[in-house]
Amino acid sequence: MKSLFLSLLLVSVLFMNSFSEVQGRKWKGEGTTQNLEAIVIGRCYEYITILNPSVGEKNCSEIWEAFKNAFINKDPCSILPKDYELFINLSLHTIPPNKSLFWENNELLVSSFADRGRRYMSVSYTLFGFVGDLLNWCGQANSNGLDYESCPTTEECENNAVESFWRMASATYAQHSSGVIHVLLNGSAVKGAYPDPGFFADYEIPNLQRDKISQIVIWVVDDIEGPDRESCGIHTVKILENRLKTLGYDVTCTDNYKSVMFLLCLDYPDDSKCTLPSSVFSVDGSPLSDGPLTDMGTV
Repeated sequence: MKSLFLSLLLVSVLFMNSFSEVQGRKWKGEGTTQNLEAIVIGRCYEYITILNPSVGEKNCSEIWEAFKNAFINKDPCSILPKDYELFINLSLHTIPPNKSLFWENNELLVSSFADRGRRYMSVSYTLFGFVGDLLNWCGQANSNGLDYESCPTTEECENNAVESFWRMASATYAQHSSGVIHVLLNGSAVKGAYPDPGFFADYEIPNLQRDKISQIVIWVVDDIEGPDRESCGIHTVKILENRLKTLGYDVTCTDNYKSVMFLLCLDYPDDSKCTLPSSVFSVDGSPLSDGPLTDMGTV
């Protein structure tokens, strides 16, 4: 009898805990990243002292306060891009000409290829993008606290704290890009290499400054193990090329840009797409030239 009572008690406790968790989760998305303040301030100092000290002195505590005040004590579904204006103004810096790298559907590849801003400066390697990259956050109406239980997804409401942050960051990034700009698209993406609507289509292209841009270089790169769904001159890539040309830009497009493919092949060295032609090597195995990888495009 005692054993039965304990079993029933355990089931009751588990049910109540489960019920409490469901009750505490108002939204479907993950809650605010733990230690958000420490991460944002720490990333700010890392950026200005190690990653890109050329930006000069920035007040990281003020940047955090401006970031937090954009969404704190507000309805988490009523946050607008303009709410981050002060944060952007405090963290803004010059983006070097010819270093901008836009993208769709390949965030991790872009991060690796940009090489923490050494090769290219994608939006995630600007100060304003770096402090929020891969984090999640939201506040609560009539409360100065952060919601660590759950935050709204874009499907639940578009004007959430994270979505509006990246809309503002993307628009700012485009406005301050100059020279030759680069666009890296995923040719294996199920919904198209150039999604419309999408961040590049809706927030970056409209904010590009025509007089500051000399050329737009598009790279369409397939996943090593993925299908070849899109290429230059067809499907959504053609739509993008036509849109940019209509806006007056000088546009070039390359399929499977060699430098990016080399990077992808680090994880798939035995794939047929990553095989070096035998003519690249001499009889003793020493390299003769920098010949292209099999089926890889060149600039």
